[in-house]
Amino acid sequence: MKRPEPLDIFQPTSARAAIEMIKKNGPGGYLLAGGTDLIIAIKEKGLVPRYLVDLKRIPSLSGIRESADGTVTLGALTTLREIETSPLILRNYPFLAQSAAEVGSIQIRNRATVGGNMANATPSADVAPALLALDARARIEGPRGEKTVPLEGFFVGPGKTVLTQGEILKELMIPPPAPKLRGDYIKFSPREMMDLAVVGVAIVVVLDRDEQIGREARIALGAVAPVPMRAKRAEVLLQGQPFSAGLADRVGEEAARECKPISDVRGSAEYRREMVRAMTKRILMNLWSDKGQRVPWIYRRERRYP
Repeated sequence: MKRPEPLDIFQPTSARAAIEMIKKNGPGGYLLAGGTDLIIAIKEKGLVPRYLVDLKRIPSLSGIRESADGTVTLGALTTLREIETSPLILRNYPFLAQSAAEVGSIQIRNRATVGGNMANATPSADVAPALLALDARARIEGPRGEKTVPLEGFFVGPGKTVLTQGEILKELMIPPPAPKLRGDYIKFSPREMMDLAVVGVAIVVVLDRDEQIGREARIALGAVAPVPMRAKRAEVLLQGQPFSAGLADRVGEEAARECKPISDVRGSAEYRREMVRAMTKRILMNLWSDKGQRVPWIYRRERRYP
C-alpha cells in the first residue's frame, strides 16, 4: 500500500464555500465524502490529488427528508447504512433499502455515501438501478448556481458523470410513491453481498386498481452497460398489458436484447444477457405473486419459475 503524497485538505461548512475553494485552488482537487473509493484510489491505484475538499462538515448534505408532497430527498452525504435502516425508506421503498444493504460490509456501508456512490459512476453500483427505477433526480450546485437533472442523464460513462469542475452533487430526489407501486431489486454475484454485482436488476411497476395491469413500469439494469441503464423497450411491453408468465418471459427477453454487457473475469457477455433475462422474469413473477406482501428478500431472490 502506497503512502499518500502530501496534500492540502479543506473542510468547508457550506456547499457554496466548497465551490469557492475549488474555484480558488483550480484543477487537481477531489471531493471527499465517505472516502471508501477515493482513499483506495490514492493508496493503491496511483491517484495523486493536489488537494481534497472534505464535505463531511456541511450539514445540509446529510439526512433523509420527506416533503409535504411525499417527495423523499437523500442528502448526498447520507450513508448507505442510513438508507438501509431508514423507517421511511423501508416503508415506501423497501427494495431501495435492500439495494443499499447489498453494498460491501456493514463497516463500508457506515462510511460510504449515496452521493459518492453515484458520483463514482461505477456501472455495477447496487443502489443506482433502484434509484433509476424510482425515477430519481440529482440536484447539483456549481459556480453558476443550481440545476436538477434526471439520474438517468447523470451517468455518461464508466467513472464519468455530468459533474464539471467546481460542481457538487447535493442531493437525490425521489418522486412521491404512487398508490399500488411495487418494486424489487435482485443482484447476482458469486460471493453474495461482499462482491460486486455481475448483474443487477431493479423493476418498479404501478398497478391498476385490480392489480392485474401495469399502468407504469421502469426497468433498470446494472453491470451490463457502460453506465447503469433503463431498458425502455422492455418497459413498454409491460404497460397496459394483463400480467402473465408469458409476458414476463417476453419482457425478460427484450431487456436482455437491450443491455450492452462486456466479457470480463466475472462473466461473459452472453452469460450476463441470460442473467438479465432470467432475473427480469423472476422479479416480475415475484411482484405479481406476492400481492404486495413483504416476502423476505432471500426467498424472492432464490425463487425459480418454469
